[in-house]
Amino acid sequence: MAILNDESREITFKLVYTGTPMAGKTSNLAWIHQRLDNSARSDLITLATMSDRTLFFDFLAVESVLINGYRSRFQLYTVPGQANYNATRQIVLRGADGLVFVADSDPRRAPDNLAAWHALHQHLAANRTHPDSLPIVLQYNKRDLPNALPREVMDQSFRSSAPHLTVCEASATSGTGVFNTLNSLARLVVSRFHSLHARVPASL
Repeated sequence: MAILNDESREITFKLVYTGTPMAGKTSNLAWIHQRLDNSARSDLITLATMSDRTLFFDFLAVESVLINGYRSRFQLYTVPGQANYNATRQIVLRGADGLVFVADSDPRRAPDNLAAWHALHQHLAANRTHPDSLPIVLQYNKRDLPNALPREVMDQSFRSSAPHLTVCEASATSGTGVFNTLNSLARLVVSRFHSLHARVPASL
């Protein structure tokens, strides 16, 4: 949940990139980190193993424009995709203010997409968080693949039960759609924060 610090006049939001294993979660954060000015972000922390590039999480604090005198800071995390890191994934998801679900556009990964989507809902339930209470952006990554699944097919998999979800198409390795995804979630998270904390009026 967002942390409001009146002394430093900062609002800190936790955004978590989750989704299909190897779908591009870490690539998203790496691209954001590379393109931001040093003064606007922290170091990118990556913990890797031989079997998965992200064992625990990546962390990236991104400062944004001031919100009525409060500096907003976004802490970006990714969660490990592989099933044997389920416990770690649940811990990282705890306290998130918003999620990006990164899905793989490769037709061969369609079953993995659905498995990861259902696993996310199970982890949220374990954390006593209802998906409808949390801003979630769907990112259809790897849209540059020549055989990428049609947008309509992916929508049927994910948005049939949640048509309100925002969708961003992306190719994280080239940066296409990466900042659009982040900005879309940031706006949703800030809007939700303002609706819950009227003493910091909306300025975005």
